[in-house]
Amino acid sequence: MPHSLILSHPSLLDHGIPLHPEYAGRLSAILTAIEESPYRSLLDLSCERLVTVDELSKIHTMTYIDYILSLTGQEAALDEDTFLTRGSVKAALTAAGLGIELVEQIVKGNIKNGFALLRPPGHHARFGNAMGFCIFNNIAIAAQKALSLGLRRILILDWDVHHGNGTQESFYEDERVFFMDMHQNNLFPTHSGLLEETGKGKGAGFTLNLPLPDQSGDDAYLYAFDALFKPLVLDYQPELILVSAGFDAHAEDPLGSMNVTSQGFRQLAMRAKALAQEVCGGKILFFLEGGYNPYYLAESVMECIDVLASKNLPSLMASHSVGDEIKQLVDQAKEAHAKSRGKNS
Repeated sequence: MPHSLILSHPSLLDHGIPLHPEYAGRLSAILTAIEESPYRSLLDLSCERLVTVDELSKIHTMTYIDYILSLTGQEAALDEDTFLTRGSVKAALTAAGLGIELVEQIVKGNIKNGFALLRPPGHHARFGNAMGFCIFNNIAIAAQKALSLGLRRILILDWDVHHGNGTQESFYEDERVFFMDMHQNNLFPTHSGLLEETGKGKGAGFTLNLPLPDQSGDDAYLYAFDALFKPLVLDYQPELILVSAGFDAHAEDPLGSMNVTSQGFRQLAMRAKALAQEVCGGKILFFLEGGYNPYYLAESVMECIDVLASKNLPSLMASHSVGDEIKQLVDQAKEAHAKSRGKNS
C-alpha cells in the first residue's frame, strides 16, 4: 500500500489568464519541483476523475452549477477577480473530482495521506457564486463525499492567508465538520472570519476563527496551533483531517503580509500530521489553495510533501516566542468557542 499519493492533472494548467496572480505557472513550478525530487513516484497525473453534478449539488446550488456548465469552453468574468478561459470549467470539474478521488482512496484504506495539487482553488467559492479565484469549493465537496461514505466527524484546517469564507458557509450549521481557520485579519474577504463567527444551530461551536495581525510570523502560527487548535481537535476526535493548504502567508508572497517561512509551513504540516496520527490513524489530506510566488510556493509545498511522505513520527519544534497580543487573541478565541459551545449544550 502506498503511504502517500499526490494527485494533479495536466488539464488544470488550461485554466487562467496571463498576469493574473492565480495562473498556470503556480502549478507548473510545483510539478517541476516534484519531478526533480525523490517523490516523483508519488505523483499521479493520469487520474481523470471529474466531479459529478450530484456531488457538486451537495455544496452548490443547481442554478449556479448549471450556469458554470453552460460556460464550458467560453471566456467569462465571474466576478472582479475570477475569470473563465476555454479550459476553466474542465479544470474546475477535474479539481473537485481529484479531491473526491483522494477522499475515496483514504477511506478505502488504500493510502495513509495525500496532497491534491488543484487549481482553480476552492475555499472562497460559496453556495451560489464564484469568489476570489475560486469556482467550486474543492475541500467542502470532498468533505461532503467523506460524510456520504459514513464518516461522522471531519476536521477542516485552513491556514491560507485569506479567510475560507465559502468553506465556513458550507458547514456553519453542521456539527459533523469542525472548521478551523487562521488568517490575516480583515484581508479578504473583508469583515469575514471574525472571532465571534463560531457556528450556528447544531454547528454552534464547530467553527473557530483566528484573525491574526500583520507580520505575525512562524511563531504566532505555531503557538496558535499548539495552544488553540490542538486541544480542541483532541477533544473533537475527527475521523479525517482535511487541510486547506494555502501558502500565501509566506513572507515572499505578493498578496499577504504574514511573514511565514517555508520552514514554518513545514512545522505546521508536521503538527497537522502528528495530530492526525494521534486522533485518526494518520488520515490527512492536503488541498492546495493560495500561494502566488511560484518559487516559494513550490518550496513550501515540497516541505509539506516531505513531511507527509515520511514514515517516521514528526519531531516537533516548540516555538512559543510570541507577544502578549497573540496570546490575548488566542485566549479570546478560546472564550468565543467556549461561549458558543455553552449555547449549544
